[in-house]
Formats: sequence, C-alpha cells, structure tokens
Amino acid sequence: MRIVSFLPSATETLYQLGAASQIVGVTHECKFPPAARKKPRVIRPSFDPGSMTGREIDSKIVELMRSGRDIYIVDDETLKRANPDLIVAQGLCEVCSPFTKEISRAVNVLGGRPDVLVLDPHDLDDILVSVMDVAERIGKVKQGRKLVALLQKRIDAVRGMKVKSRPKVLCIEWLDPLFTAGHWVPQMVEYAGGINGISSAGEPSRRMEIDEVVQFDPDIILLMPCGFGVKRTLEELPPLAANEKWKSLRAVKSGKVYVVDANAYFSKPGPRTVTGLEIMAKILHPEASRRIRVPKGSYKKL
Repeated sequence: MRIVSFLPSATETLYQLGAASQIVGVTHECKFPPAARKKPRVIRPSFDPGSMTGREIDSKIVELMRSGRDIYIVDDETLKRANPDLIVAQGLCEVCSPFTKEISRAVNVLGGRPDVLVLDPHDLDDILVSVMDVAERIGKVKQGRKLVALLQKRIDAVRGMKVKSRPKVLCIEWLDPLFTAGHWVPQMVEYAGGINGISSAGEPSRRMEIDEVVQFDPDIILLMPCGFGVKRTLEELPPLAANEKWKSLRAVKSGKVYVVDANAYFSKPGPRTVTGLEIMAKILHPEASRRIRVPKGSYKKL
C-alpha cells in the first residue's frame, strides 16, 4: 500500500508502526522522525510563516479564511508521481494541517482513486483510537495494539502520581493575539495533576482576553504556541512580557512561567503527545514525577 500523509502526527504514527517504506508523500510539516524530511512533499503553505511574527501569521490566516483563498497548496505533479492508495488526513483544524478542501482537491487530482482516512482526535483517548485506526487501515493491527498499550502505560504512570496539591494551570496556544489551548491540552493538565483554566476539554482553542487571564490568576503558565519550539516562542514573548496586566499575574511574579516545545509535543495529536503529558507532569509536580524522563530541551523555565 502506498500512503500519503497530510498530517505530521500520522506520519509519526506510520513510522512507529513500521510502515516507513510505504510512505510516498508528506507535508512540509512532517519533520519527525528526521527521515520523514526526505519524503516527497505533496503539500505546502501558501505563505512563509517562518518570516512572519505571530501577529502577522494570525492576520494572514484570518485574511485567507475570510477571502476563501488557500492556506495550503497541493503540488499536483508530486502527488501524481506519489500515486497513493491511501491518504491519511485530519478533520480537526483547517489552520493546523490540510483540511477538507485540500483533501478533495488531492482526490480529484488523482481521479478519485485513493481511499481517505480522516482522523479527528479531540483528547488523549481519541489520539490512541487514531493510532489504531491507522494501524487497522494499513494492516498493522498487532503493531498498533503494542504501541497503544505502551502509550497507555505511560499515561497511567502520570495519572498515578501522588500529588500533594493541584495548582491552577493556564496553557496559552498563541501569544499575539492570546489564544487558550483546547482539545487534548485541558485533559493533559488534569492528568498531570493540575486544575485547567479558561479552556474546556475536547473544545477548540479560542481567542481570550488578558482580563480573563487576570481573573483566573493561574499558579503556573505554560506557553505553547501552535507549531513553535522553545526558541521561537522566546522570540515572540517580549510584547506580552511588557504588558502590565501580564506582569501582575501570580505565576509571572513567582517565576512559574514555562515555555515548552509545542511543535514536537503539544500541537500535533500523535504518539509524542504522551511525551507532552510527561513534560507537563515534570513542570507541575517535579518531585512526584522524578522517575519520569523527558527529552532534553523540551521545556524551559522563564
């Protein structure tokens, strides 16, 4: 079976299931594992976010969505050469990854031949279900069950931590304008021993006002701009850090603000989201999670 992945987390899953040789096309965002970078790229963004600020990226996306223009562009020739039997895509967010319009275009370019598997995870349970959905579709059920069992064991280890208190936690998915992190992140906070604020489990991320943050006044703040690593987030931080209301927050005054590698461990609903849960446990309860190991450089305390 020849597979094209429109979703970085699906690409990661395919590699972990032992299906690397079957992948014939990926997106510009499929960078893990590193070998995925060498696969043909069948889709790319219509603009260069790497050269723009967070505010500029948000404005550009709003402009494209309002005008009905493309956020992502399918490379017809590369897709035709890939000639997949299966396209794995997502139905969660038209900003984060190729969405319904791009899927339809790809199928039309290929003459309606490939099957399409659309994943739509909203929490950690759904993410594990998505892993099995991929495994079943490509005939790797045994490998899928083994991977899911391992991920579930790690989730259970975090949930089983003995914590003395549960801090109020705010996870921020975009800095300018402010967005609160939704979908699976609120559940991650609860599993890691915190009290999630402002956003709701399973619900989409949304814009929020700084006054909402002031009212909640979290004990701990995690900065996880969608698709950004630690370095890029730090570059985006100065305007927010200069805000007087921001400086008045309990978490800011007590030095409990953390930047995490959102691109690797929080933004994409795949196996590494479980690593994100472990990172969160380390931040919220370092003593209770001392036996848990997380990747070096995956988070930074401000």
